[in-house]
Formats: sequence, C-alpha cells, structure tokens
Amino acid sequence: MSTQAQAASIKLEIVVQAPVERAFAVFVEDFDRIKPREHNLLGVDVAETVLEPRVGGHIYDRGVDGSECRWARVLAYEPPDRIVFSWDISPRWRLETDPGRASEVEVRFVAETPERTRVELEHRHLDRHGEGWESARDGVAGDAGWPLYLRRYVELL
Repeated sequence: MSTQAQAASIKLEIVVQAPVERAFAVFVEDFDRIKPREHNLLGVDVAETVLEPRVGGHIYDRGVDGSECRWARVLAYEPPDRIVFSWDISPRWRLETDPGRASEVEVRFVAETPERTRVELEHRHLDRHGEGWESARDGVAGDAGWPLYLRRYVELL
C-alpha cells in the first residue's frame, strides 16, 4: 500500500488480486465488514454499517438500539469504476450538518489485468472542515484511518 498526504487531501493506492467487478462489489456490499465497529459516533454500540448503493444514498451506522448516524452521502456511484461519498464528520469527530463543510472520498477501481485491480482512494477537500482540519487529515491518514479500512478490505478479498 502506498500513501501520499498533500495539503488538504490524502491518497492511498493498493493492488488486489480480483477482477474489477469483484473488487468494486466487495468494497460496496461488504463495507459493513470493512468499517471497524469502534469507529462510532452513536451513543450505543454499532450493530451494522449500511452503504446505500446509489447517488443520493447514505452511509450510516445503525446502533443496537435501532438509532442511526448518517455520516456520509453518496455523491457518485459508477460501478465498477468508482464511488464518491461525502465525509460529514468534523475534525472534532462529530457530525457535520453543513454540506459545504464536508470533505469527499473517491474510491476508483482500475483493472490492471482481468484478475488484478488497482484501488485508488483519495480523501480530498479536508480544508473545507475549517479550523482543525489538519487533525482530521492526520486521523484519516493514520494507521487507524483509511489504511486500516484498506487492510480489512484486502482481507475480505
């Protein structure tokens, strides 16, 4: 896995041994198994994480008590090539209700061969979060951020 951090974005890239269609499907359909349960803004334990596979859909956590925390909006959904979603979480790890203060995550799936896919993740516009955005960048770039998600994703494949 390679990682690049720029001023207001981070980029990670991995290569997986899977056809592009399967690489995309596992990321979207098994996102519940990729996202760690301890990454939680609810007041209760997370029962599941749901990624609604359509533009206008959400990514949200459902608590064991049925409560929900919608922490992302699906902005682009183009199987098997890419998915883009907002990051509606502030640098203080609280929900951000102003869409103008949300960053974006784009995940691209590029077939290198019929059985090998390059997965490129870019978390960009982190400066939109305002004061303290650098801590959000450092958090999502750190070992417990996107690198952890991608490691879990590779394990599923």
